Amino acid sequence: MQQIIYFFQRNKNFLLFLSLFLLSIFINFRSNSYTSSKIINSSNVVVGYLYNNLTSIKNYFNLIEENKKLIEENQFLRLRIINTKSDTISNPINYNITNGNVIKNSYNLTKNYITLDIGRNQGVEVDFGVISSNGVIGIVDKISSNYSRVISILNTNINLNAKLKTSNHFGTLSWNGVSPSYVQLKDLPKQAVLKIGDTITTGGNSLIFPKGILIGSIKSHKLDNSQNYLELEVKLFNDMSNINHVYIIENKKINEIRSLDE
Repeated sequence: MQQIIYFFQRNKNFLLFLSLFLLSIFINFRSNSYTSSKIINSSNVVVGYLYNNLTSIKNYFNLIEENKKLIEENQFLRLRIINTKSDTISNPINYNITNGNVIKNSYNLTKNYITLDIGRNQGVEVDFGVISSNGVIGIVDKISSNYSRVISILNTNINLNAKLKTSNHFGTLSWNGVSPSYVQLKDLPKQAVLKIGDTITTGGNSLIFPKGILIGSIKSHKLDNSQNYLELEVKLFNDMSNINHVYIIENKKINEIRSLDE
């Protein structure tokens, strides 16, 4: 009690000033409608500003949550589509899908690689396929506990089985190291019926990618030196200089199939 009394005694001048100041504001507010309206308007501006900012922050976090839900839904739909394409009577579920993000990417070298923020602890293994919403990205070739390295489709060492979407004519897809927008499809039989703009997809004769994953569209074509096969210039659907979210594909049958070759 003595401390409270001492506090008031020590600060009596300040407390008196504060009381008179608040009283004058109250009297002025009550007697002057113009001043009161200005104060109210000012307070409304401040409250409105704070409310708008709080709403923006809330919307931002809601957007993050909605984006996460869309990614999960997209992953689920992709899994259903891929497994529908690879249906067998005995076991229709042949593939699993995990999503990840690109944290490092090169596209201006002859041997380009991509690093993902997902690894062994998240179920990723070597030889898992990597795609985006626009098509093939590459193949996992190294993993650590929480990261993966992907050999990009823009790597002169990679070869993929690819085909015309409109038929079962297939060939070998590779990259000549020139443009990051184009890859080359070779060894396609010359009797294949095609035209500029036709879509190229994965061929399905692979342990890594299921049939029908998008790759690109035909820009040009010509006969090779043997005059028996076509060579196609294929424009990628993916902009390989601007990739972020990806899907990692696991073929659940890969070890069983490989065991047949041992």
